[in-house]
Amino acid sequence: MHHMYAVGLDVDTRAYFTAATMIIAVPTGIKVFSWLRTCYGGSVRYTAPMLFALGFVFLFTIGGLTGVVLANASMDVAMHDTYYVVAHFHYVLSMGAVFSLFAGFYYWAPKIFGRMYSETLAQIQFWSLFIGVNTTFMPQHFLGLRGMPRRIPDYPDAFEGWNYVSSIGSLISVVSMGLFLYTIYDMFVNQPIAVGNPWGIPAFFMSTPVFENEAQTTTTLEWQLPSPTPYHAFNMLPVQS
Repeated sequence: MHHMYAVGLDVDTRAYFTAATMIIAVPTGIKVFSWLRTCYGGSVRYTAPMLFALGFVFLFTIGGLTGVVLANASMDVAMHDTYYVVAHFHYVLSMGAVFSLFAGFYYWAPKIFGRMYSETLAQIQFWSLFIGVNTTFMPQHFLGLRGMPRRIPDYPDAFEGWNYVSSIGSLISVVSMGLFLYTIYDMFVNQPIAVGNPWGIPAFFMSTPVFENEAQTTTTLEWQLPSPTPYHAFNMLPVQS
């Protein structure tokens, strides 16, 4: 309902939806702290899936903070249909959700396709995409605060500076996506065959992205199978104690 601030709601209704929308920030904040506490409780290795997961937390938090700003009816009426709103929901959806998808892809690709990916290419792709999307959408907050409307195909010359920066960021993102496609090609052509548990780690902590030791420290069922997982993997229903 807070998306209806601009349709002519009375003041009391706007006040109610301001309070209700800001209360949503409480469980959202709890989620962020839960994710960070999960990282704190483990031995974090900054491989590509972990980098994308941390990138998601950062971008999602930025989007959430700007959402708290837009939760206020008085602010939202002023900034409705401006580029501030565009920047807000792209930080939460287009950037937060997409970074989660990349994290899942790099984590599960060895198990699904049976091939390892190049950690170097994956990390270059992460940093290029991270820089690109922030260069694209962070300036749009400033454009929205200055009154640039969205859904308009043209804009005054006064908005040219930050739009130019945003365009550069979009080009960086395009290059990053091209690198991602090459990473997939490289995975199938040049990279080694994945073991059953490519994320198995030795008994001590290793910061290197290359893990030669396949110690079965991850004991859930999918990591006990070959990569890629064969059809009819189990002849009988497994029982895990």
